[in-house]
Amino acid sequence: MDADKVVPFTDDHLKITSSFSSQASVAIQNAKLTKDLKNAQLETIFRLSAAAGYRDKETANHIKRVSSYCRLMAKKAGLDSEKAELLFWASPMHDIGKLGVPDAILLKPGILTPEERKEMEKHSLIGALILKDSKEAVIVMSRIAALTHHEKWDGTGYPLGLKGTDIPIEGRIVAIADVFDALSSKRCYKDAFPEEKVLAIMKDSRGKHFDPDLLDAFLCAMDEVRAIKAEYEDKEEDFDKFSDIKNVDAASLLK
Repeated sequence: MDADKVVPFTDDHLKITSSFSSQASVAIQNAKLTKDLKNAQLETIFRLSAAAGYRDKETANHIKRVSSYCRLMAKKAGLDSEKAELLFWASPMHDIGKLGVPDAILLKPGILTPEERKEMEKHSLIGALILKDSKEAVIVMSRIAALTHHEKWDGTGYPLGLKGTDIPIEGRIVAIADVFDALSSKRCYKDAFPEEKVLAIMKDSRGKHFDPDLLDAFLCAMDEVRAIKAEYEDKEEDFDKFSDIKNVDAASLLK
């Protein structure tokens, strides 16, 4: 065949080209649908997590900060980028079990009694039960984080009393991120602690509450931690959601 010869574009060529174009169009549409479904799934995770935070007087920014801290630590700990990203989406569900804790306990302003403390600690188990039996990787990781983020490196945590590296790394990472944010952020019932005090408390818990290597990695990344904290800093209007529902403009929710 002469490579320089001009070949006429026949009806057969048109049919083949049209067929490939049609297949490409379907593939693009399917890819977009898959992406849209994934985005919807991940947004649902954040919104459901926010529902738990709403009961505990935590802002939506708390979830964003904790998940970003978790991804940062996962990378610093040497986890591959796929697992680090998965933890970013899974970690917001760590406190989902608080949906099953009675208001009288969850919202109590004072110190909990031993009996109330036992009820409060059940949120780890409740969260794991809510998330059990899923085959989706993000939900599986969420279940592990929900169950183990209150375990402590020295074995004094709950609900399983796991110790050291017997605690899944997801739980060890979330523990550091969650405590740091709880101490360093304002709540409706308390002001944020100064960074110096927060870091002193965290360092004092090294090897007791926290995995020492993971905590060291977190502390060495404080410039990045501060950047995350600044990006998702709470504003006064973020606390308006905790006001009486009678003050909500219902019509605005249709927009």
